[in-house]
Amino acid sequence: MSLTSLTTDELSAFKTQQEAAYAMLGSAGLTLDITRGKPSPEQLDLASGLLHLPGDDYRAADGTDTRNYGGLQGLPELRAIFADLLGIPVDQLLAADNASLALMHDTLAFALLHGTPESPTPWAGQDIAFLCPSPGYDRHFALAEHLGFRLIPIDLHEDGPDVAQVRQHAADPAVKGLWIVPTYANPTGAVVSEAVAAELAGLETGAPDFRLYWDNAYAVHHLTPERVKTPDILGLASAAGHPNRPLVFASTSKITFAGSGVSFLGGSPENIAWYLQHVQVRTIGPDKVNQLRHARLLRDADGVLALMDQHREILAPKFAVVERVLHERLAEHDVATWTQPRGGYFVSLDVVDGTATRVVQLAKDIGLALTPAGSSFPYKSDPRDRNIRIAPSFPSLADLEAAMEALATCVLLAAAEKALTP
Repeated sequence: MSLTSLTTDELSAFKTQQEAAYAMLGSAGLTLDITRGKPSPEQLDLASGLLHLPGDDYRAADGTDTRNYGGLQGLPELRAIFADLLGIPVDQLLAADNASLALMHDTLAFALLHGTPESPTPWAGQDIAFLCPSPGYDRHFALAEHLGFRLIPIDLHEDGPDVAQVRQHAADPAVKGLWIVPTYANPTGAVVSEAVAAELAGLETGAPDFRLYWDNAYAVHHLTPERVKTPDILGLASAAGHPNRPLVFASTSKITFAGSGVSFLGGSPENIAWYLQHVQVRTIGPDKVNQLRHARLLRDADGVLALMDQHREILAPKFAVVERVLHERLAEHDVATWTQPRGGYFVSLDVVDGTATRVVQLAKDIGLALTPAGSSFPYKSDPRDRNIRIAPSFPSLADLEAAMEALATCVLLAAAEKALTP
């Protein structure tokens, strides 16, 4: 029963039904939250062995005393594990502290203060713009905005950013980079294809120091038995004559402990040398004890993949709940579309144009916390006011089902209100 096919009287009756359902939710005393992609306690428990490592044996494989200063590049044995997983030569991959976002911040700050290897001058004092595939990761956009960059939205398709739009904007020398989550994008789950990656790697740009901020945050976070492979962006860029273009980021934040993991930076030999030149002034080295813990817990690339299979057993049923409730409650009414990701941590829900803000407010008023409407767009401004990011990972299955049922009611009520608005 599509809402567009109803008469005004039928719409009014439908709206009354949704108002009654909404009133019942309001009296239920809900306290539910599906705002951020946090691992659940059950997922964190999978890495509880970290709490007992490294024990009294604190020396790395090469004899390094991990308790002491030094080792800017990170422990070789941990870098080797993730070099295998990320498809990056081990000597072109650094292991750092817990947050890849901090690495992104540092590389941008270094570019502002000192420029990159190709920069004619430091970026500071210039009009700097970054391309932002949207819907996208709100923390990427917030970081660039905080540093004073202009944010330019780019359409994001199932196979990656709209290359024609990227090409058009990248011709401007002020455009210095592109944010991208290549595998299981936040929030849509899009996966950059080999063809799109090759085009981005070979693109002619106005700025000689144009960068791909390739945030491979969900490289091994599969929701199905298929292990989607991320394109080798370093190899593609090198073959295209732009070896310094990509900076690759990753972390163990959703593999082990979200707040106590290890982050990684991959790039060309020149980019790695550039980063080390500047970071050596900021720090004497990362937390090598934590890196040793991770190397011993994970053991090798197969150990990481086996651990991620355990994560999938916890996460996949939650994504199934999201799909089932949205389909059962919304599909027949033609008031929403949503993604069915093969991996990652989010579902991207598009509701009736002009109603996302209303849905979020309706949900808040009955005790359901949603990510603010527009959060997945530059400047938190969704031009169609339709996108809502759903994060199913943290709640229990029962709480998630209750949250999705409540969300569906809010979507239907907002859609009915919109349809009856002159």
